[in-house]
Amino acid sequence: MATIKDVAKEAGVSIGVVSKAFNNYPDISEKTKQRIFEVAKKLNYSPNLVAKNLSSKKQNTIGMITSGFFDSGVKDNNNSFQLFKGVYTAVEQNQYELAIYLIDSLKQKQKSYARFCKERNIGGAVLAGIRIDDPYFKELIDTNIPCVILDVKTGNESEFIGSVSINNRAASKDMARYLLNRNHRDIVVVAGKKETWVNVERTAGVKEAMDEYGLELKDESILPASFSESEAYLLTKELLETRKPTAFLCFSDLMALGVMKAVKEAGLRIPEDVSVTGFDGILISEFSQPGLTTIEQNFFEMGKQAALLLQQLMEGTSCERNIYVDYQLIERNSVGSV
Repeated sequence: MATIKDVAKEAGVSIGVVSKAFNNYPDISEKTKQRIFEVAKKLNYSPNLVAKNLSSKKQNTIGMITSGFFDSGVKDNNNSFQLFKGVYTAVEQNQYELAIYLIDSLKQKQKSYARFCKERNIGGAVLAGIRIDDPYFKELIDTNIPCVILDVKTGNESEFIGSVSINNRAASKDMARYLLNRNHRDIVVVAGKKETWVNVERTAGVKEAMDEYGLELKDESILPASFSESEAYLLTKELLETRKPTAFLCFSDLMALGVMKAVKEAGLRIPEDVSVTGFDGILISEFSQPGLTTIEQNFFEMGKQAALLLQQLMEGTSCERNIYVDYQLIERNSVGSV
């Protein structure tokens, strides 16, 4: 396999000149560049992209930092895959490189994202599954490393920070109205992790919808299931021993599946006795029995828009730093009328 030394020797130049040619330095003549490129092609030489980025004044590597990836199960891995696919599509079409950093949420506080970016000469990062109470997250957004955060809006007015999500407050409000319009009044919300921005926004959306109907979302009507299918199952099972609400409004499809299992084990029918809704639009929600009414998110588009926005932030060309991707309320058979 040819090396940079082989190219330099064949082209009659120094190794430094070859490196400058591949990094497009202006002090190398076009004639010399072309000769080097022809020799490289002849010898089938491909420059080391990591070394190329480290020596280049322009940082061409984008990082995708994902927390909680290993916490998710097989049922919702497709959403993560669609995010990766969207990011990769946008990165590839603009000839950037992509570095992926996966970490579980338990170890999230032990790793420095800023250090990860600096060590790999990463010019900007897309962040997914990040907790808003993570000190390393705060460290990263306080640096001048451009980053786009999925499903978190920081309120930070920095020119280096952007966000991409659906309008979570509007989406949960739409779902709550959907139930309220079908005369449901005893609604239990199956919520996610308190530390996540989406949980705060979705809870606010439900409260706004109930307020329109003169109702109040009380603490005892919120089950903190942490976006966990098993936690939602156990909490619902316990609740049904003393109370039978008319509907469960879940902040994820996985939690909705846990709720549905508990409801059926209690001898109740869906939707005749109890209605259940989800959020996300994971693949299995279409095939549950009955099919789950849910808010469908376009994860591919979210990933793609995040990578495109990040490139604009890196190049200093972005105007809009907070992007909302469209969502859709998907009606299936898990909701009935009271």
